[in-house]
Amino acid sequence: MTKKAKFSVVVAVYNRPEEMSELLESIFSQEYRDFEIIIVDDGSQRSSREIFQEYRDKLNISYFFTENQGPALARNFGVSKSEAEWVIFFDSDCTIPQNYFFEVEKYLNKNKIDFYGGPDMMDDSFTYLQKSINYSMTSLLTTGGIRGSKSSIDKFLPRSFNMGIKRVAFDEVGGFSDIRQYGEDLDLSYKLIFSGKKSALIPDAKVYHKRRTNLLNFFRQMIKSGKGRHYLNLKYGGTFRLFHLFPTLFILGFIISQTLYVFYGDKAAEIIQIFYGIYFGAIFLGSSAINRNPIIGFLSVITTFTQFLGYGMGYVYGLVRHKTK
Repeated sequence: MTKKAKFSVVVAVYNRPEEMSELLESIFSQEYRDFEIIIVDDGSQRSSREIFQEYRDKLNISYFFTENQGPALARNFGVSKSEAEWVIFFDSDCTIPQNYFFEVEKYLNKNKIDFYGGPDMMDDSFTYLQKSINYSMTSLLTTGGIRGSKSSIDKFLPRSFNMGIKRVAFDEVGGFSDIRQYGEDLDLSYKLIFSGKKSALIPDAKVYHKRRTNLLNFFRQMIKSGKGRHYLNLKYGGTFRLFHLFPTLFILGFIISQTLYVFYGDKAAEIIQIFYGIYFGAIFLGSSAINRNPIIGFLSVITTFTQFLGYGMGYVYGLVRHKTK
């Protein structure tokens, strides 16, 4: 009888064979081998089947091609094919450091939890734009700093780019909900927490996460994020936090103060604009210092504004749509 693996790695992919190749290569480099890999190709026009063929003799790997149904249902399908005690989800645009599974197993051997998440980090090979987006999404100067914070370990909300769940807990809550908008991973985390499951951040279970490759795609992602956040606040009472409004209020304040200053020469608006200048200056200096590159610092100002604008628009859209129903 074949021994079951401890971990089942489920990856839903859509039209990203190149990234799938990089992810599998990073998994192949692991010394730890007590896992199986399940690839669910979610109706891609650019299939990852050839990539699977390259690794089928190197890894314990399965490949399934399904009709396009969105990442939530694609991941559910992958879990239905898994056999391990733990299911781990990676996004196809991630790569995995060599110590990942050792760090996860070490933590799980010492702590009783039902699901976990790990931080994402930047690789030197990322483009300037990817590095600036990474800064905007993870910096303490933006709302990104809230995610992955060690101070919120007890109620950490894992995200699907780096997320592990006990199979029994996943089945108990019915897996991912069929949410076509952004937020199916947070929805699952909330379902698990509201059902009494214990979550944790494993600080050393890190992945490299590439983010979006252009500003327009990043903007669209942030709009979906804002819409998803409002939906989740409505679905799960008591989850609203003031910082959820920060991007929306930030953009509204910027537009209103800019309008008052340009058209009416309002002195109060001028002072507010100075504060905005100081804030964006801090973004520039912080990113330039961390990335050791002023170009990335400048781009981080643009990506942070894009992040707030997209998220704010999405959140307002969700709010207005709810009020008009």
